[in-house]
Amino acid sequence: MCCGRQKARNWRYKRGSDRHILIFNINKLYILCFEPYGWYEIGVAPESSATRVSFKKKRYNMEQTFDLFGNPIEQKGNLKKDFGANPFSILDTKDGLWQARKRKWINMGIKSEVGRESVAIHAGTDDYRSIKNKEGYNNRDNYVSIFDPVLCELMYRWFCKDGGDILDPFAGGSVRGIVANYLGYHYSGIDIRKEQIESNVEQAKVILGTDNMPKWYEGDSNVVLDDIKEQFDLVFTCPPYADLEVYSTIQGDISNMDYDDFIFALESIMRKCCKKLRWGGYAIIVVGEVRNKQGNYYGFVADTIKLMQRCNGMGFYNDCILATSLASAALRANGNMKNKKLVKVHQNVLIFRKQQ
Repeated sequence: MCCGRQKARNWRYKRGSDRHILIFNINKLYILCFEPYGWYEIGVAPESSATRVSFKKKRYNMEQTFDLFGNPIEQKGNLKKDFGANPFSILDTKDGLWQARKRKWINMGIKSEVGRESVAIHAGTDDYRSIKNKEGYNNRDNYVSIFDPVLCELMYRWFCKDGGDILDPFAGGSVRGIVANYLGYHYSGIDIRKEQIESNVEQAKVILGTDNMPKWYEGDSNVVLDDIKEQFDLVFTCPPYADLEVYSTIQGDISNMDYDDFIFALESIMRKCCKKLRWGGYAIIVVGEVRNKQGNYYGFVADTIKLMQRCNGMGFYNDCILATSLASAALRANGNMKNKKLVKVHQNVLIFRKQQ
């Protein structure tokens, strides 16, 4: 690159490398170092020399631009810096900053899949249906979804007050609880499976310590919610995607119900959650479409919106697309298109507000 407005372009991030990128102008060579929260100038070398020089504490973000003389052009604001990600209706999990933050969370020791002896898939996609006939993978018990810790972080920071109380009627793995309490919130989650609760508690003790533990309740949310008397500032959850993943055969587990019974039970649970939500609070539900045995979509996203709007005081406030990894999409495309099915690479984040 040379002269004019220049950007720090995307480049391959490799753990353990020097993580340098070179940016040229007419008579200077800028050596930049990538860190999870932005670009930092290592130094300036004369002419075309690539000799490393002393570190200068001057910060550049990934969208930094430079003038003709290599000086950074001041910008009024940085949305990613201010909000952690662009607060747009499309949330891109493939973004470099998002992935760096996700690695940071995972490196803390979060293992959401523990407690479910299965191979992970992305919930709401056709991953299971596209490979279910392969040897050794002939039932959907072989797969579970892994929740994104960065999505938790953003939803908590954007839609819950500092130190607020968070309710999750479909807790599943440890991610949402650990991220919440690590950031100073107070999480209460419900899961019907004893082994899942035990696994979550074990992880939380290691990462958070015994003095900052989330609350996890074992049992059917339709029953447990009747005994919880607290009020909450945020409801944040990811219910089963109909029967895409059957978590157990326990009575009350809505993942093993027929679709109509599933929607009826989901609405009952969400009504009870919304009654415990303080006025002005938000309810966020992460969902994705899933196909029935005939290959058609149930319309799960639309049904979720309708059932939430039937809950007292709840208005449909924001709708976000969570753009997920494309890693296996290209591999699945040929198979999907034989039946004219597009490869699904997104989920829906539905946000409701309780208004008087």
